[in-house]
Amino acid sequence: MPDRTEGCFGLKPQRLSADSAYGSAEILDWLLEEKKVAQHVPVWDKSERTDGTFSRSDFVFDAVSNTYTCPAGKILQQYHRAFTRPRTGITKDHTRLYRARQSDCQACALKARCCPGQLRRKVPRSVHEASRETVRRLASTPEYLQSRRERKKVEMLFAHLKRILRLNRLRLRGPLGAKDEFLLAAIAQNLRKLAKLAEPRPVCAASARMS
Repeated sequence: MPDRTEGCFGLKPQRLSADSAYGSAEILDWLLEEKKVAQHVPVWDKSERTDGTFSRSDFVFDAVSNTYTCPAGKILQQYHRAFTRPRTGITKDHTRLYRARQSDCQACALKARCCPGQLRRKVPRSVHEASRETVRRLASTPEYLQSRRERKKVEMLFAHLKRILRLNRLRLRGPLGAKDEFLLAAIAQNLRKLAKLAEPRPVCAASARMS
């Protein structure tokens, strides 16, 4: 969409607003690093736990040492020994796993709140986590709140198309048929809005007596 907007209209958007379906780490990193577009998108994050155990947000990450620190003060790192052949440490899911020492977890008083069913705690971290943190910081800005209000207005128009004009599915075949059908639906929607603006306003009783 940014490429089409720039190619068709010569406009390069400075910010992009969307729902959480577009908040994956790969999309956020691509838009921030390659397209240089501010992301006003809720971050898609499933790291928070609901079973009462510690979530990933309870662990503190240190970018200098590339380690996590658990609530008990123990260090979690990718590897606890050196390898002859260097490893990237990146999984198929584009994450890095930071592991605690088994001896630290077994002797920890907080194990029941951290990893009750595991020998030691593991914390995954996306390779695009830096971009995700940047987008999280944008969520507290006035520009983000303005984008969210504007996005709701646009989404409401699509909801009216489906609920009021019954545009649940396109019935004409081909891209041109879909374009014509959607264009007619948009015209009908704009006419409804225009009719509401053109409605005569009721005259109050006081003004009627004076006339």
